[in-house]
Amino acid sequence: MCSKRPPAEERRTQLLDAADAVFAEYGVTAPLDMIVERAQVGRATLYRQFPDRRAITLALLERSLNKTLAAAHALRDDEQAFFKLLEMVADRIAISAPMVDYWRAVDRGDEILANARQQLWHAFEEPMQRAVASGLCKHMLSQKDLGLVLGMLGGSLRGETAQQRKALARRALQIILEGIKA
Repeated sequence: MCSKRPPAEERRTQLLDAADAVFAEYGVTAPLDMIVERAQVGRATLYRQFPDRRAITLALLERSLNKTLAAAHALRDDEQAFFKLLEMVADRIAISAPMVDYWRAVDRGDEILANARQQLWHAFEEPMQRAVASGLCKHMLSQKDLGLVLGMLGGSLRGETAQQRKALARRALQIILEGIKA
């Protein structure tokens, strides 16, 4: 009896889940064999899906961005969407600190990262407009302002543990919201 291999998309998800966990625990420079071991797949499976470390980090960035875009869409009728998205991103920063740190170190002119920032802006822009229109937010932030806010949330990277980072992210978010909420 031959065991059927899972579909490529399922293996890709397994690998990304494993990479996310390994990078969160050991940093982005962790040996790729740790990802293979955590995903319980062969090394060839990893390299069929992701030819190198950058491909894995790009896929993780894309997945995180897609989650944010999906959340923005799901919250499209919620007046609190802007604040809920900020909270979601703050939590993600705290959980995936090494990934965030990695992307902070990438050249600001990197085309892929610039595109991701643009997409992130679009995820936040409409919910922010609704928050301003409904009187929940003092005023619109510019794209650079939003980048600054997200950078401030990145201050949570100073925590040594996920729990400390989450507490710092929550406190940073609280301070930010006190400044922008009406």
